[in-house]
Amino acid sequence: MSEKKMTSSRRHHLKSLMLQIAAQRLEDETADIEAAKEQHLIDSCPTIPDSCSLEELQKLCKELHQKIDKVDEDRYDAEAKITKQEKEIEDLRFKVKEMKGMKKPALKKVRMSADQMLQALLGSKHKVTMDLRSNLKQVKKEVKQEVTGDWRQNVEDKKDKKKMFEGAEA
Repeated sequence: MSEKKMTSSRRHHLKSLMLQIAAQRLEDETADIEAAKEQHLIDSCPTIPDSCSLEELQKLCKELHQKIDKVDEDRYDAEAKITKQEKEIEDLRFKVKEMKGMKKPALKKVRMSADQMLQALLGSKHKVTMDLRSNLKQVKKEVKQEVTGDWRQNVEDKKDKKKMFEGAEA
């Protein structure tokens, strides 16, 4: 462990120097791009004379239209070439995947009970049954007796209950 650790002030100083150098390089690069654009415009676009006749202007317009048509043809050819190359790249990627044998197999639907799934997941050591009905608690249903008797009797029964509660309050 003969490496010495760099102090935070030294690290901060070096980082700021690197950022300054990177910023300067970015400025130089943008200036170079602008200069290249200007040079291209000077080379490709003819200057328009201050005083010229109608015939000269028409001739200049025809030349410009011819250049525009040529540029459009070049652009179309470049786009067609790019799309063709992208298609070839995609085909080559597919062939590479095929050669590696990384095809994903089609999944098949498997019918399996819950017990079989647990046995497959946990192995043959664990004997777990998935009989959910056996684990449920038995509940007896109470059958309500429907009142089929006289309605007056029900009213009298309720009066008796009311008297019981009133007697409890007093």
